[in-house]
Amino acid sequence: MEPTLAFPLLVALIGVALLFDFLNGLHDAANSIATVVSTRVLTPQIAVLWAAFFNFIAFLFFGLHVAETIGRGIVDPLIIDPAVVFGALMGAIAWNVITWLLGIPSSSSHALIGGLLGAGISKGGLAVVESSGVLKTSVAIFLSPMLGMLVALILVVLSSWLFKPVNASYSDRIFRRLQLISAAAYSLGHGANDAQKTMGIIAVLLFSQGMLGNSFHVPFWVVISAQAAMALGTLMGGWRIVHTMGSKITRLSPHQGFCAETGGAIMLFSATSLGVPVSTTHTITGAIMGVGAARRFSAVRWGVAGNIVLAWVVTMPAAGLIAAAFYWITRLF
Repeated sequence: MEPTLAFPLLVALIGVALLFDFLNGLHDAANSIATVVSTRVLTPQIAVLWAAFFNFIAFLFFGLHVAETIGRGIVDPLIIDPAVVFGALMGAIAWNVITWLLGIPSSSSHALIGGLLGAGISKGGLAVVESSGVLKTSVAIFLSPMLGMLVALILVVLSSWLFKPVNASYSDRIFRRLQLISAAAYSLGHGANDAQKTMGIIAVLLFSQGMLGNSFHVPFWVVISAQAAMALGTLMGGWRIVHTMGSKITRLSPHQGFCAETGGAIMLFSATSLGVPVSTTHTITGAIMGVGAARRFSAVRWGVAGNIVLAWVVTMPAAGLIAAAFYWITRLF
């Protein structure tokens, strides 16, 4: 496959991909730190450092199955060209910025997938869609928050039973320490699943330019670049969304924060191992709802949760439409 893009433009497009990754970290910082900040276990400044570190080192613990799904499992990699990649990235970035400004915890992951579909279909029609990859991703949109809610609910019920004989203040101190571990675990899962989506985009771009030979793979420099961009974005925070995730859905204790983060981390580890690009936002939101509902059903502000669910539903089509528009604008030049 012969390169069709001048090297400076290729570098610029990779830069746009890493910008998306940075914004993903910024936008989704709340997923890793909202619970640990809202319970006052860590200050916001220490929490973002904690999350960013574990975001960065996630590549040491997981394979690159999610990157392969994004690179080859959403649209046919043979139709990928710079215009498709640019359209997909701009669709995702634009939607991320819109929802970030509004303080809505939508999914960066599904914005990117919607962008890929919108730009890919604009070029090659519905025939380019890889139905198996899109199907498992679409199923995960609905399953990840529900399973996150269920796992967190089970954890909070079991741990409440186990710690029933324990003095309340001593129990609180234990869960404050445990929350450091659960926040680290969730940040690992976040860095593993989300950074790999950018890796997949960059790798398929390089593949389309004949720079990976005849086999699709993810070069190590792409892995490090994507993890670093995400960690840097997390360092910058995302405080509007932290507030929504950490306090507007339900009030959290250290015990509940630990259960939410642990339940979410279990889901992310499982999905990443299976190569399923799930939404870290969906997963932790479901887990927070689960621990809130365990206390009492009315403890969850279901109106706020409903608005978040609405954002989930519209993310893929909205990002897809924006991506299609950017693809056609690019073709004009």
